[in-house]
Amino acid sequence: MNPLLLDIPLQFETERLKLRVPRQSVDSSIVNVAIRDSFNELKPWLPFAQTIPTLEETEVNLRKANINFLKRESFRYLIFHKGSKDFIGVTSFEGVNWDIPKCHIGYWINTKYSGNGYMLEAVQGLTELGLSLIKFKRIEIRCESTNLKSRSIPEKLGVELEGILKNEDLSADGSKLTDTCIYAKV
Repeated sequence: MNPLLLDIPLQFETERLKLRVPRQSVDSSIVNVAIRDSFNELKPWLPFAQTIPTLEETEVNLRKANINFLKRESFRYLIFHKGSKDFIGVTSFEGVNWDIPKCHIGYWINTKYSGNGYMLEAVQGLTELGLSLIKFKRIEIRCESTNLKSRSIPEKLGVELEGILKNEDLSADGSKLTDTCIYAKV
């Protein structure tokens, strides 16, 4: 089947969370504020967080995410708390390869919501969506070996660590080589 014909939900829910596709113009402000609030925690790990983005840059990023969703190249979801409606963070299917079919999951959390199991819940929900509805045959989670908080997500979910690739990537700031952990659910 042509991936453009797949009916992929624009939103879904877990026990405490609502995950939905970014809304143009509406969400850029809350995402930008969360990046600003979480900048010190995001900067060591994420290339996009090397400088604080302008509101316009965040809006462009969200619009590109929507285009990629429609093209079925990646699937970004913003995470909100069901009760309070607070913005928690972002999770997404990236690097989609429809020939296999496979992808990897990316995520980041607004620092003030860390430690409550929200990202664990969101990634678990996204993984279930990917395996059951989208029918991915392989879902990876890749992270720098020294990013213990990021590594804790697949480990708590029981996702298998397939290996650690030595000198496989550059650090977020591009200054040094790093080792990459590859976790996978098949």
